[in-house]
Amino acid sequence: MPLATTRRTGLVDQVIGQLREAIKQGEWPVGHRIPTEAELGERLGVGRNTVREAVRALAHSGLLDVRQGDGTYVRATSEVSGAIRRLCGPELREVLQVRRGLEVEAARLAATSRTEAELARLTELLARRDEAQRADKLAEFIRADTEFHLTVVQCGHNALLAELYRGITEAVTASVAATSPDHLTEKRRIEHRGLLEAIADGDPDRAAAEAGGFLDQLLIDTAAHRPVTEG
Repeated sequence: MPLATTRRTGLVDQVIGQLREAIKQGEWPVGHRIPTEAELGERLGVGRNTVREAVRALAHSGLLDVRQGDGTYVRATSEVSGAIRRLCGPELREVLQVRRGLEVEAARLAATSRTEAELARLTELLARRDEAQRADKLAEFIRADTEFHLTVVQCGHNALLAELYRGITEAVTASVAATSPDHLTEKRRIEHRGLLEAIADGDPDRAAAEAGGFLDQLLIDTAAHRPVTEG
């Protein structure tokens, strides 16, 4: 998405808004180095000092990571995600605990609120993940599994819960990657078929139990340093 030229009023706030939107829309993915201050200034029609202030503000909110002598990198796609990443850091256990708090209620809501179209989407994602598992394609497996969890949350039709979960998408993806060993055919893997069936059957208690159960198992295995395959 090309950046629009800013007006000459409230330049810093405008640059902050446009950079935030570019990050949110995927102009620069997480981990990607953004253009230099000079390049951004030229594209936006503002001075380097204005860009520097905007970048500093976004770094303070957790979206950007300024690395002296190297450049500025995207750290997160939203302030919520940036805050979660700062709070949880590399602690997988903390990410899984946050996921459990959100996903159990999301599963319960999804069982009573999902539409037939959403159920079809969940079924499609589960099939895609299973195919990636059979083909031993880890990256595709991680993407499909993360999207499955996000879609379950969206099926609950609670806008605030969905926004909170979207805010930790990067942390969720990292936790899926961390709990998925290189060989996806290991016997000790955690299935989501029961969760999908509970949502399809409209059984909120069973859906919540399924969601809490697999996350509890991941927490147990993380504490014991025993790798499992989530899915």
